[in-house]
Amino acid sequence: MTPEPIELHPIGFVRSPYKARGDAPRQGRLLDTISEIVIDEQYRPALLQIEGRKHLWILCWFDRSDRSVLRAVPPGSSAEKGVFAIRSPDRPNPVSLCMVDLIEAKGGVLKVRGLDALDGTPVIDIKTYSSDIDCARDG
Repeated sequence: MTPEPIELHPIGFVRSPYKARGDAPRQGRLLDTISEIVIDEQYRPALLQIEGRKHLWILCWFDRSDRSVLRAVPPGSSAEKGVFAIRSPDRPNPVSLCMVDLIEAKGGVLKVRGLDALDGTPVIDIKTYSSDIDCARDG
């Protein structure tokens, strides 16, 4: 069976101080850098009541990633691993998942802390964080 083609439509883009790959941190939450997510006009109604949220999951399309990479050596390691076992930005489908702190939502622009995306990165979705659902319960 051949799967149907997947169609993604960016909902906005990132304004970030990170201009090149080497500028971005290994993980966004490791720094207090402020970025903005600019939501396209047609998707702004979907922001209704988002200002009441403290944390958000931001899904981006890392458009400058190398989609041919299947293995990499993660920072702090000397062992090569498959990209599905690590958080490399280089992967077959460069979907980024990053939890951010929402600082402000105003006029279709979300001011956030902890995003590791480069300036101009397409945003493909936003989901709210829930401590009841998003925290693993080991044991």
